[in-house]
Amino acid sequence: MRHYLLIDLGTGSTRAAIVGSDGNIVAMHSFFNRYFRDEAYPDAQYFLPQEWEAEIFRCCREVHAEHPEITISAVSAAGARQSIVLLDREGKAFYGLPNIDNRGREFMPALGDQPWIYERSGKWVTEDFDAAKLLGLRKKRPELYEKIGTVVSLSGHIAKMFTGISAFEPSQACEMQLYDLSEKQWSRELCAVYGVDPAMLPPLVNAGECLGPILPELRAELGMADDAVFIVGGADTQSALLQTGIQPGDIAVVAGTTAPVTALTDHKITDPQQRVWVDANFGAKGFLIEMNPGVTGLNYQRARDFLAPDIPYEELERMFAEKRDFRCTASFTSLLFYERRSLRNGGFFIPSPFPEPLDRADMLWAVLADGACGIYEQLWRLRDLSGHDRPYILGCGGSFRSAALCQMLADLSGLELRLKPGYEQATLFGLVSLCNSALHDDTRLGADGEERVYTPKENPLIRKYHRQWSRQRLAMNPA
Repeated sequence: MRHYLLIDLGTGSTRAAIVGSDGNIVAMHSFFNRYFRDEAYPDAQYFLPQEWEAEIFRCCREVHAEHPEITISAVSAAGARQSIVLLDREGKAFYGLPNIDNRGREFMPALGDQPWIYERSGKWVTEDFDAAKLLGLRKKRPELYEKIGTVVSLSGHIAKMFTGISAFEPSQACEMQLYDLSEKQWSRELCAVYGVDPAMLPPLVNAGECLGPILPELRAELGMADDAVFIVGGADTQSALLQTGIQPGDIAVVAGTTAPVTALTDHKITDPQQRVWVDANFGAKGFLIEMNPGVTGLNYQRARDFLAPDIPYEELERMFAEKRDFRCTASFTSLLFYERRSLRNGGFFIPSPFPEPLDRADMLWAVLADGACGIYEQLWRLRDLSGHDRPYILGCGGSFRSAALCQMLADLSGLELRLKPGYEQATLFGLVSLCNSALHDDTRLGADGEERVYTPKENPLIRKYHRQWSRQRLAMNPA
């Protein structure tokens, strides 16, 4: 049995875990990520990489201290998309731009809607991508921009921490909007549009490849084998999808902080209406066609922490299972993806006068149903666009721990929802799969678990909710 040290750097938190080659999580420690406001912009946030490095190494030391008898064979990492770390010319990380940073927004209108950018990058012009963040930094923070020697992704930054080598993996590179999906390389033309020097962009290295040996001092400190290596990871979404076993023609939902709805294809699709994003799959093998309702799981988590911190999740699930009617609707999903616009207004819709029976469970059920409806809105459009005709969809991610959410999605879509063993920790499972493949370890992942399948039922409640939800959400967010 091999063991791996895996780091999953998400939007809200980061975790380090020792995981066996069978997918068994032996130990895991985490911390919440800290961000700061940049007042030079209306909506800009940044992080300090040195802070995150210290916390990551602390978590690594803690999991090693729990199991000093385990020898680590390899290290790998996954990171949130659309997030980058800036290194100076000496290779030291000094500034971080997360996916929640929108410092490029005010400069996007000047670029305009250029179809060739979408055709090459698979993404329409928006502040979401890292090229726009770099443009915004150059416009208002030239003193920081001029310090840049190299740009790396979050997973690439962790690779640099453990090996001293800078590299960029294609599933992260495509989120820069500087990567040509067809050519599978950095695009000088896209770099020119955003004013980015291509020399800042490291070489491309595919997920699953061995980047290099772990630095000797870290091998000694963290209980690693003398020949321990770093296996290139990549974007957290693509890592999670590995766990589902997705094949060309399948659709899978990764239900976490947001809920990407993705179709895997073996050829690149260019939608003339620009209703989807096209992403590079791991190893630049195939393409992921994506729609996304925006924030979903984080809404439910925050609502529960605010409204019912004293009620365990299991008890809420029991209450949801007994519901036969709803007393309010909620709108907190943040994107009308197929219209390329954000939903700035949200809230609860409650009948007037205030209904006497309304309780916390009603409100939390409405937030959960909002997420299910948001996912379904993307799903049926993506099925039509990709030609999906299979009687099932795949799922993974921590939000699917909720049986109520799973059943809502199955009932709305009329399709089976299939969750393979390990779906709750899909990103870590995906990294284990990469490490096993790189080290030629044929240990079976999740052998002791059972697949969960949710079959569509006649459920007028969620369908009735969806009709009312659609009207009210659009009324609150007119085009």
